[in-house]
Order: sequence, then structure tokens, then C-alpha cells
Amino acid sequence: MTTVDKEKYKCLLPLIASGNEEEEKDYKGPTPGELLEPLFKQSSCSYRIESYWTYEVCHGKHIRQYHEEKETGQKINIQEYYLGNMIMKNPLLEPDQEEKENSKDGAKEIPTKNIEGQMTPYYPVELGNGTPCSLRQNLPRSSTVMYICHPEAKHEILSVAEVTTCEYEVVILTPLLCNHPKYRFRASPVNDIFCQSLPGSPLKPHNLEQLEKQQEMLKMPFRRVKEEEMPSTKEEKFSSIHKPVAVGSHQLVTVGTTHISKLTDEQLIKEFLSGSYCFHGGVGWWKYEFCYGKYVHQYHEDKESGKTSVVVGTWSKEEHIEWSKKNAARTFYLREDGTQTVRMVSHFYGNGDVCDLTDKPRQVTVKLKCKESDSPHAVTIYMLEPHSCQYILGVESPVICKILDTADEYGLLSVPS
Repeated sequence: MTTVDKEKYKCLLPLIASGNEEEEKDYKGPTPGELLEPLFKQSSCSYRIESYWTYEVCHGKHIRQYHEEKETGQKINIQEYYLGNMIMKNPLLEPDQEEKENSKDGAKEIPTKNIEGQMTPYYPVELGNGTPCSLRQNLPRSSTVMYICHPEAKHEILSVAEVTTCEYEVVILTPLLCNHPKYRFRASPVNDIFCQSLPGSPLKPHNLEQLEKQQEMLKMPFRRVKEEEMPSTKEEKFSSIHKPVAVGSHQLVTVGTTHISKLTDEQLIKEFLSGSYCFHGGVGWWKYEFCYGKYVHQYHEDKESGKTSVVVGTWSKEEHIEWSKKNAARTFYLREDGTQTVRMVSHFYGNGDVCDLTDKPRQVTVKLKCKESDSPHAVTIYMLEPHSCQYILGVESPVICKILDTADEYGLLSVPS
């Protein structure tokens, strides 16, 4: 073999063992729908708990997303949305359809999904008639539940994702499908290719060494980029700990916990309060950018159509002060020793882009809340839309605990002395 740099190597390709094609071809057992039938007859439910939302999948019935909030001395408030309900009496395919799907002459291929880098076969069940979505002319939400074979699973929810506005994909791991050879998990075989450099060529190709160095750089801890490397607005990227769903109007739009940079607390607080350090949230269809004292933006990036951006709200100190005269800008917490401390501040960002549903500018209330965590730089960001184009952006972090007591009567913050 010769590389683009004219380096020459002698390589030995391994023999690849044949797969289980014969077993799949000769399979005469139950269809995937029949294998899953006990799960639907038991009327069992699976749950996934995330930072803000809990997801409930009652197999063969519905998918529900809800949040329970309880304050001292008050009743429990439940906010819930149905991402899909079972319309048919039997959620599984009709026997003749499954027979055709599994027959020798059936042209329909089993769908696959990329699960952690592996194309994995799944069995889809469609659910519709969910809670109406105002972002889609009040059309009902809908979901596709993807059942995937996992021998040690207990029907748990692997992931929930919004693939487009108010349309979702839910991945369920179940051992029931593993009895069907076409749905079994297949680990991609890794076969070593042994190469020996020929006279006049280095032990490793030059491009391979460069690639290995780049991969090592990616494994290094996050570093702050130099000024000339930064975009026009100072921002830093962060990595998601988990990827919760981003959903549509009248509910949570995005929620997630992230780790921000390893700046010192003093540097981070100064840059955050100056608006030069912006928080980003959302891993679904819509993502969000929050720059303190500047704006809140909603955007979606697409390779074909580019970036679509919506101004949710912009900062005006005068408008906020007027708003704070009618609304509580500070929320206090009573300590055990009888003293009180600021637990949360609320800021008003108005004059966003005009909303098609209300013909009024969008607006958002940003709630900055102290949240203790084992990780001092963890940040949880979520967004609610209790009314059309009127949002609540929640930002919770241990970093915020250090600045809340600087809040004045209007909830405005300053760098601690």
C-alpha cells in the first residue's frame, strides 16, 4: 500500500468471519410484535428522571412529560404534556403485516438507528393525538417509540429527543426483542490490520501521526482560547452532561446541566455580569443563548438552510425597574438561625421579535437561582413558555450563590467586593 505522501507499506488483511445470515433466514419464531405483546398486556410503565422533567412511557398507552413542584405550605403543582397517545386498540402491527415483513419476499427492511456509534435495528410503534402544539397550528404532538434489544435491560428509557417541532423519538431497551435474530445487537467487529514499513518509509505514515496528535489534544481539559481565536462576542463552549429533550410551546423548551469553564470564580463572575460570558442551552431542535444584561436568543442551525434565530428578549434597565415595581425581583430564603438570604432574582427582558400568535413582542423573565452542587461550575438551564411567546428562563448554579446577596431592591447584581 502507498500513501499520498508516497510512503510504502506491506499490509496483511484479516479474514472476516461470516455473520448469522443463515439463522435469520431460517427463523420461524414469533414476530417482533408478538415478542413485545406481554409488555403491552401488562400495562407497565417506564420512567426517566432528568433535571426538570420526568418522562413516563406506559407501553401501549401514552407518553407523558411532567414536572411536580412543591413549595412549603403549598399544594403540589403538576405541569404535564402528552407527547403521544395510542390511537389503535392494538399498538402492534397486524399479523398479516408482520408476516409480510418477516417473509422471504418481504421488501421492507428493518429500520436502524445510530446508538452510540452502532447502527442498531429497532421496532417502531407510533403514537399520536398528544397535547396540541401551538408552534404547529395546534396540531397534536406525536412520537415514535423505538424498541431495541438489550439482554440485560428492564424496558428502561434510553433517550427522549425532539427530532422536529413537537415530534419526538423515544428509545426503549428491552430483552424481549432479543429472541428475534434480526433485532439482536451486533457489535461491530474490530479487526487489526498489520502493516510493515518498506525500506525508505517511516514506521508510521506522517498523516497518521498528525491525526494521533490531534486526538490527544482533544482529550486534554478545556482551555480558554486566545483573544484572536475567539468569535466577535466572547463566549465559551461547554459540554453537556446529559441530553434532555427540547420541546415546544407552553412547556419546557430546553433543560440541561452543563459544566462551564475552569476560570476562577472571580474571573467568571466578572465576565458573566459584564455580558461577555454567555450561557448556551438546549440539545434538541431549538437552542438558546443567554448573555446577562444583553439578550436571550433562540436559534436552530441547519446545514442546508443555515441558522434561524429568534430574539426572545432584550435587556433594558429602565423597563426592568418598571417591571420590578409590580413583580418580585428577589426571592428570599429563611435560614435556621432566623436570618434571611436571597435565594433567587428575576430579571425582565422584553422587546423581542414579534410573535405570530399574539402580534406582540416576545418577552422572557430570567430567574437566576442558587443551586448547590458537588461540581462548583455546574449550570442547569431550562426554559418554560407558560403563555404564548412569554417565557421563563431558569439558570441555576453554585456560581450564582456567590452573587445573589449583592442584589439591590430591583434584583440587579454586582461583583462581590
